[in-house]
Amino acid sequence: MGDEFHQRNIAASLVFLKEVAPLIIKLSISDDVKQQVIKFLADTDQFFLNIMMATGKSIVDAARVQEEGTIVTTMSRNGVDFGIKVSGLGNEWFNAPVNTPEGLFFTGFSQDDANPDIGDSAIAETVGFGGMSMIAAPGVTRFVGAGGFEDAQRVSNEMMKICTEHNPNFTIPTWDFKGTPLGIDICKVVETGITPIINTGIAGKIAGTGQVGAGTVHAPLACFEKALVAYGKKMGLVDDEKEFVTEA
Repeated sequence: MGDEFHQRNIAASLVFLKEVAPLIIKLSISDDVKQQVIKFLADTDQFFLNIMMATGKSIVDAARVQEEGTIVTTMSRNGVDFGIKVSGLGNEWFNAPVNTPEGLFFTGFSQDDANPDIGDSAIAETVGFGGMSMIAAPGVTRFVGAGGFEDAQRVSNEMMKICTEHNPNFTIPTWDFKGTPLGIDICKVVETGITPIINTGIAGKIAGTGQVGAGTVHAPLACFEKALVAYGKKMGLVDDEKEFVTEA
């Protein structure tokens, strides 16, 4: 319905309201409070982002029980570093300096006002939503300054090069009903040099400014390289000099 569950959640938020409104009406609270709650949900286009993030976290928590494998289970950033976790490496973080998003800015702001990427909403891209599924929401490409429909298709096709599967639970009509990308593989990221693209709100670098625009940012390659070396060591494929061991 045109959402990618990161920058655009309008349809999902309205469908959620449709589901909960009859339940809210039946609650034993005042009509005034019911009206306030329903109006808040109706006015908050991004409300479903909260639900999606919790869903994404539950998906990756299930993946984290796997003690082998090279699938990314977490991506997050704090305005200084970008960090990932990998299924076969437990709770160890692999960090690299975060990139600064580029995109479109609200009136009065420019790229010079952009803070390096920050926030935990990259859980969306970790499970294949957001920038990974740009083709699901071609309207978002204009909002984040990423082009048009063909650009959205190109982005999602590129993101599939670093994923293992399509998710059959979230099919995309504009992508010939293929599912969202699923399972970012650090091996494929390092091999191709393609890193996950993230749809993100752009925060102002001066504290208290808030959001100044919206755009896209790529995860830094270095954290995937560090994770792959660590996994190689775990599997006995890398020596202490960080060189991959090959058979004679």
